[in-house]
Amino acid sequence: FQYASKNIYDIFVRAEKNVIWNSPIMMFTVYTCIILISWFGAKMIVVKSLTTGELMSLLAYCMNILMSLMMFSMVFVMVTMAEESAKRIAEVLMEETTLHNPEHPVMEVADGSIDFDNVSFRYSEHAEKMALANIDLHIKSGETIGIIGGTGTSKSTLIQLIPRLYDVTTGSVKVGGVDVRDYDIETLRNQVAVVLQKNILFSGSIKDNLRWGDQNATDAQMKEACELAQADEYTTHIEQGGANVSGGQKQRLCIARALLKKPKILILDDSTSAVDTKTDALIRKAFSEYIPTTTKIIIAQRVSSVQDADRILVMDGGTIKNIGTHEELLKTSSIYREVYESQNRAGGEENE
Repeated sequence: FQYASKNIYDIFVRAEKNVIWNSPIMMFTVYTCIILISWFGAKMIVVKSLTTGELMSLLAYCMNILMSLMMFSMVFVMVTMAEESAKRIAEVLMEETTLHNPEHPVMEVADGSIDFDNVSFRYSEHAEKMALANIDLHIKSGETIGIIGGTGTSKSTLIQLIPRLYDVTTGSVKVGGVDVRDYDIETLRNQVAVVLQKNILFSGSIKDNLRWGDQNATDAQMKEACELAQADEYTTHIEQGGANVSGGQKQRLCIARALLKKPKILILDDSTSAVDTKTDALIRKAFSEYIPTTTKIIIAQRVSSVQDADRILVMDGGTIKNIGTHEELLKTSSIYREVYESQNRAGGEENE
């Protein structure tokens, strides 16, 4: 980071030095031309070979030409800056992913079972610390799993390995009994729907936004998805970025959009944080009743969002510290018990 910062600093200083010299040189040129023209013009007026009006016209034309040259010099500086910016944009656009399909990819996901076999992961090969370490986790198809933990405990990193947004450093992640590296990437990601805390809505109708989940979805299917996500009471038009809906409404629409994919695995990454607890409970109830065969992974900060899950993972420092049901973790996990008691205490104080 220090090397990159110093590099940017040196380039910026070098560019600014060029800009600093540009203005004085141009102004010196302008005033020198005015003085010379005035001097020669005055001499020519004396010998009556030039009139005063002609001299003023000459000065005006000279100023127009010089000002145009000054503008041209500034354009030259901007073009140079634009060229460097274009190179950086091209670097991003031309960057090739390190994730590739195998030679003979698997084109069908059998079910929503997930297996983490001794998984460790770090974002860079030069990183000193593993983001995830020694993760052994086996999730049955249709099971509901809650994940809770503090900020920076690698909860999101864990679920990002399932749709193969990253490849594991060691170990393996299997979906439907097949290593995710053996799947066709598009096939795998079509069966793993991820709803993030902050999602993007596009300007247009609700139907247009929902069809990003399934472009061939019928009105009945979209209505059902909205009912499941408790998102069936909104206006039909969405402004750019979802500016005319609240954070909770936006999250529910994004959940409905994910449900339209009919995924075998549904991941909610703190995606009900802006939803009230009653609506959150209704959404979870709808999931258990209408999509029982879909594996559901819920990352949350609120214990109430995960306490009804089949199992709950407590993460800390990139490892799974505890795993069990709500009742089991209250007895065995000090981290879970502390979070539960603090949230209940806060809730009790608010009610008082």
